[in-house]
Amino acid sequence: MHGVSEAEVVSGIAPFLGGYYLFLASMNAVMAFYLWHYKHRTNDALVWTAFSLFMVIVSAAAMGGSPPGLPESVRNLVNWLTGPVIYSVGTTVLLVIAYVLRRWWVKPMVAWTLLNISLVAMGVSMVDANFAAIVTKPDNVPIVGLVFLLGFFTWLATAKAVENDNRAKEGLPPTEKLDDEKVLVWPDLVYTELICMVALTALLLVWAIALQAPLEEPASSVKTPNPSKAPWYFLGLQEMLVYYDPWMAGVVLPSLVLVGLAAIPFLDFNKLGNGYYTIEQRKFSYLVFQFGFLELWITLIILGTFFRGPNWNIFGPFEFWDPHKVLALNNVDLSQYFWIGFMGEALPKPSPDATTLSQILTILLREWLGIVLVVLYFVALPPLMAATIFRGFFVKMGFLRFMLMANLLLFMAALPLKMVLRWTLNLKYIIAIPEFFLNF
Repeated sequence: MHGVSEAEVVSGIAPFLGGYYLFLASMNAVMAFYLWHYKHRTNDALVWTAFSLFMVIVSAAAMGGSPPGLPESVRNLVNWLTGPVIYSVGTTVLLVIAYVLRRWWVKPMVAWTLLNISLVAMGVSMVDANFAAIVTKPDNVPIVGLVFLLGFFTWLATAKAVENDNRAKEGLPPTEKLDDEKVLVWPDLVYTELICMVALTALLLVWAIALQAPLEEPASSVKTPNPSKAPWYFLGLQEMLVYYDPWMAGVVLPSLVLVGLAAIPFLDFNKLGNGYYTIEQRKFSYLVFQFGFLELWITLIILGTFFRGPNWNIFGPFEFWDPHKVLALNNVDLSQYFWIGFMGEALPKPSPDATTLSQILTILLREWLGIVLVVLYFVALPPLMAATIFRGFFVKMGFLRFMLMANLLLFMAALPLKMVLRWTLNLKYIIAIPEFFLNF
């Protein structure tokens, strides 16, 4: 739908939006009935009843060909906010805010309100032709669903953790200890799995009928899809290739993820929080995992899916994917900043006629600043961390375990650090040794 007028999009998507808003009305009507009949919360029930009726009116307007949309100023603001720097820094800030305010947003009514806001925002955004083209693409529909599922399960786990933390303050055992009765495989588990199997089969049938298979035209050696994207579960790796060489983004960093996950049982010295949800008893572990999973993986998948367009340029969600868009970027290596920008001299280059030792010495001279910074980052920072903010960890973990943990954390931090340096300073490589295909 890129390049299609908004009027054509509205006429085509209006029936779907009518049903979409009607679903929201039904969903909130059920919630209102639940609050009134089972929870006896009349005021809350009235609020969601009124909202349900409002959604019925919006549904009728959408069915009539006049679905509500976002003003142009709001779309431009969202496009600006989803720029690479603001997107990365903003998602990190949101993660911190979510951690600080976790006791507030895990409340059922707050979470229900946030869900409705996100669903309504999705509906009014789909009036835009460019946004609709992205989220209704058959490849992207399941990813939209996965984003909402991720939000639900993050809320569920956090709510259980907050509940257990509150119980711990009162001297009570976690909720997992209250329901420790043995559950029989037959018939309890088998019946549950059978019902889920039937429901999922029905969902897949409806999905297969309603959505066209995401098949593209036959492969051609003279025409490459633009953009050419990996499957969604590899988009994080494809995004990392923008900032690192393939050996680092495709081999070293994924391997370190596996090494880090395998090392967790050996690095963990905290005996609390095993077998039940908690945050207070495992703040450091919780924050590291959430930052690694949500910030360093999920946000990259979302960025690659919804914001990366032709020529791998970044586009806002309401921006037209122009294949002719050209950004005047001049990515510069750190050695070029030092020798050309700071020293005002030509970049030292090894002579092809020189000996191997002479070439290596010339390369080391050219890249000395980057090598020193990388060595200081991975060698000097861990002892500094052990002597300051992580002193307690160092005492409990010992030298080897702490150094392994510190270097894994530094590799985690290297990715967003390199991303910000690329977007703000156009820094390409800290160490650039193309002669041996070694860049960092």
